[in-house]
Amino acid sequence: MSDADLRTRIKEMMVKNLMLQISTDEIGNETPLFGPEGIGLDSIDALELAVGLEKVFGVSVPNSEVATKVLRNVDTIRDYILEKRGDSAQVQPGQ
Repeated sequence: MSDADLRTRIKEMMVKNLMLQISTDEIGNETPLFGPEGIGLDSIDALELAVGLEKVFGVSVPNSEVATKVLRNVDTIRDYILEKRGDSAQVQPGQ
């Protein structure tokens, strides 16, 4: 799976699972997911996002410390998925 395809799948999962009122095109790869300057997700959304990552991508977010680092934006989620899957050597950053 290409880097762009993985980012698109992450965004699609977010819009569907979190029932966001925005399209995937409106979610930037580096847009913060939480807080007023970002999409504005809350703690319930974080739980739903963690569940979605496990169901769709087969990676778990074991605790809140990991969640704080991983669930920042689409790129941090992508990096985590690649790291957990062991695919990081196959996809070069920025492609």
